[in-house]
Amino acid sequence: MWRRSVARLATAFSQGLKRYGVAALLVAGLSACSTVKAPPPVAQAPQPLPAPMAQPVAPQTVKVALLLPLTGPSAQIGQPMLDAAQLALFDMAGEGFELLPRDTKGTPNGAADAARQAIAEGARLILGPLFGAEVAAVKPVAQNAGVELLAFTNDWTQGGPGAYVMGFVPAYQVERVAGYARSQGITRYVALAPRTPYGDAVVSALQTVSQRLGGTVAQVERYDPAVPDLSIPAKQVAQAQSQPQAVLLAEGGARAQGIASALASNGVAPQQVKLLGTGLWDDAQTTNLGQEPALVGAWYAAPAPQPRAEFEAKFEQTYGRKPPRIATLSYDATAIAAVLARIGGPAAPFDRTALTNPSGFEGIDGLFRLRPNGLVERGLAVLEVTPTGSRVVDPAPPNFDVLGQ
Repeated sequence: MWRRSVARLATAFSQGLKRYGVAALLVAGLSACSTVKAPPPVAQAPQPLPAPMAQPVAPQTVKVALLLPLTGPSAQIGQPMLDAAQLALFDMAGEGFELLPRDTKGTPNGAADAARQAIAEGARLILGPLFGAEVAAVKPVAQNAGVELLAFTNDWTQGGPGAYVMGFVPAYQVERVAGYARSQGITRYVALAPRTPYGDAVVSALQTVSQRLGGTVAQVERYDPAVPDLSIPAKQVAQAQSQPQAVLLAEGGARAQGIASALASNGVAPQQVKLLGTGLWDDAQTTNLGQEPALVGAWYAAPAPQPRAEFEAKFEQTYGRKPPRIATLSYDATAIAAVLARIGGPAAPFDRTALTNPSGFEGIDGLFRLRPNGLVERGLAVLEVTPTGSRVVDPAPPNFDVLGQ
């Protein structure tokens, strides 16, 4: 199953640009300052050299930096992301590709120093770093060197020309789940969100997409993110006269369970009002949302779960532990770099036009494309919460032609 998934992934990455084969790369143990290179080609019988060449020309190496917190309190995230990158190298990279893992120590200064070191060593693309403050520190370093950046943060404010936010951001998730709800006849929404930048983004996205689809956000309820009693905002929804068909919750995990329970206790019955969620719900390792009866039947948008399940099984088989949810970002970013290095050649392997190809790429987290504004648009599935997990009710789109350009 995993090999079929890898073959599908390799084909999709290549077909998104040009039809090239994908070679394997030997995976070796890495330290914070090590490099990974492709192995030499398999030995064959000597062949006569064509005149007038006296000897073959050695291929140029394309170097790519990988900036992660490999020491410090965030190393428990950074190390498995490095491990995921090694899996991508094994599956996708060819001869002449070299990864430069560098330790950011989880700090902005450490990230900027790591970026400068990698660029001085010839890095042509930067993967990472992980945190928004680190990305803010690395961006000017990368821009001054003319190097593109695929960051793992979910801080969408860090996106911009040449700096792409690979993390999962709420706008496309809200658009996808609200669009599916509209296809099921839902036109009146309520947004229930904390007073945080994330809550702002969720509310703004719902208002934008509902207007475009001919729906209405009849009520917006905001609350202090630290409020312990979630029944207060729930009562405000229940007592209003908005009569929603759906309530969008900008919370995840236990907070989503708590507010769903409070809504049901105050008369917002899930049988009559559909609850909607964001990508915060897409982490089965933290909370089984379906353990809360009021969330059973709720919808949310996320990458299709099967490819990730196969990746997680392969990761656990290889390294003896489960990966964090965001390890897939490291795999997909490394796979992009490996494929583009083969297609673009040493002269211009990471041309911005190739990176922002409108056809996009298909990775472990499904179909995605890098937008010129620095955000990553994803082709997401819609999932429904069940007592034992989640199931797909609307598959991810096969290409971006379905979603429109």
